[in-house]
Amino acid sequence: MNYTDALNYIHDTLKFGVKLGLQNITALLELMGNPHKSLKFIHVAGTNGKGSTVTFISNILIKSGYKTGIYTSPFLERFTERIKIGEDEISQSEIGRLTEFVKSKVDELVKNGGNHPTEFEIVTAIAFQYFYENCCDIVVLEVGLGGRFDSTNVIDTPMAAVITTISYDHMDKLGDTLEKIAFEKAGIIKENTDVVLHPQALGCEGVFRGISSEKNSRLHKLDFSDFKIISSEIDGSVFDYKEFKELRISIPGEHQVANAITALEAINIVKAKGYDRISKTSVRDGLRAAVWPGRLEVLQRNPTFIIDGAHNSEGASKLAENIKKYFPGEKITFIIGVLKDKDYKAIIEPVLPIADEFFAVTPKSDRGMKAQDLAIILRGYCKDVTINDRIEDAVINSLKKASGNSIICAFGSLYYIGEIRSLFNV
Repeated sequence: MNYTDALNYIHDTLKFGVKLGLQNITALLELMGNPHKSLKFIHVAGTNGKGSTVTFISNILIKSGYKTGIYTSPFLERFTERIKIGEDEISQSEIGRLTEFVKSKVDELVKNGGNHPTEFEIVTAIAFQYFYENCCDIVVLEVGLGGRFDSTNVIDTPMAAVITTISYDHMDKLGDTLEKIAFEKAGIIKENTDVVLHPQALGCEGVFRGISSEKNSRLHKLDFSDFKIISSEIDGSVFDYKEFKELRISIPGEHQVANAITALEAINIVKAKGYDRISKTSVRDGLRAAVWPGRLEVLQRNPTFIIDGAHNSEGASKLAENIKKYFPGEKITFIIGVLKDKDYKAIIEPVLPIADEFFAVTPKSDRGMKAQDLAIILRGYCKDVTINDRIEDAVINSLKKASGNSIICAFGSLYYIGEIRSLFNV
C-alpha cells in the first residue's frame, strides 16, 4: 500500500464504530505475533491532561537517551503525529507497509470468523508493530477512550500507570457520574502496578484507592503542597518542586505545572526500575523541550490568535481561567465549533463571563453541530454572534474585526483546531 491507500483503508473502518473491549485487539495481535509483549510501557489515562503528560514524560526519556515510542490520539494536522519514535513521526511509507501487514492479519481474523477490528484497534496494532520492529526501550502510551476496555489496555502490567484529572466526557460510554468514569479509567491498573494519581475529587480517589488495593498495586498520590509557581506567562511557567528549583515548561497554562509534576512522579518510578540514565539535567531539558500543539497555543500576536483543544467543561474552565490571567481586561473573541453529542452548554458556560463576541463554525465531522444551530444557543447568552460556513472565513473575518491588542481564541473541538493551525503555517 502507499500512504493514501493506507489512510483510505484505515478511515474506511470508521464504519465499524467504537466498540469497547479487548477481544478483537487481543485476537489481532496474536495473529501478528504479539509485538506488544516485547515492549515496556508507561500507560496514561484520564479525561484532561493526558497528551501533555505524555509529552512531558516522553521528552524526559528522550533527553535521557532512551529510544522512546509515543502513541497519542487524535491528531491535529497529520495522521503520522499519532505514532512517533523520539521526535520523529512515523513515515508515510512505513504507514503504508505496516497497514498492508496489519490488513493481511485482519483479513485472516475475519476469515476465521472473528469480528472486524475498529479503526482505533487497527491503528493501535500498527503502532505496536512499529515500536516492536524498532526495538524501543520504552513506549509512552495514551489511552484512547476510558481505560478498562480501551484497545491500549491489551498490554500487560506497565512500568507505571498514570491517571490525570477526571471530569465529565464521553458519558454515553463511560457513565454519568465521576465515580463511574473513574472506574473505567482505573481499568488500566493491573496486578502489582505502580499508579501515579493526579489529585481527584474525593469519590474518584476512593475508586482508585479501592482498585489499587484489589490489584495489590501501589498508589502514588501527588501532594501539590510540594510545589511553588514562580511565574506563569502565555509562553510557559517556572516552578519549584521538591529538590528541583526553577524548572521551566514551555506549554502555557498553570494547570500544565500539575501535569508536569505528574510526569515527574512517573519518571521517578521508571528511574527506580533501572532507567538510571535519567538525570536532573535530562529532567530539566525534557520539561523545557516539551511542546503540545493546540493547547493554549499562540499562532500570532498583534492581534493575538490562540487555539485550544478544550472540548469539555473542565477544559473550558481552565481555558477561561488562563485567558483571564494572561490577558486581563482585553477584548476576547471566541471562535467555537462543537460536536452535537457533547455537553456543549457545559463547554460554552465557562467562557461567557469573558466573551465579547463569538464566531460559530461547523467542525468537519459527521458529529459536528451546524454553526447555525450553535449560533441560536450562543445568542441566548451573547448578542454579538456571527455564523461562518467555512472555518477559514471565521479566521479571516475575526482578524479583520480585531484591533492590535485584541485576543481571538478558537476552541470547542479538536476536529477543527488542526485546520486552523494549518492556515497559519506554524
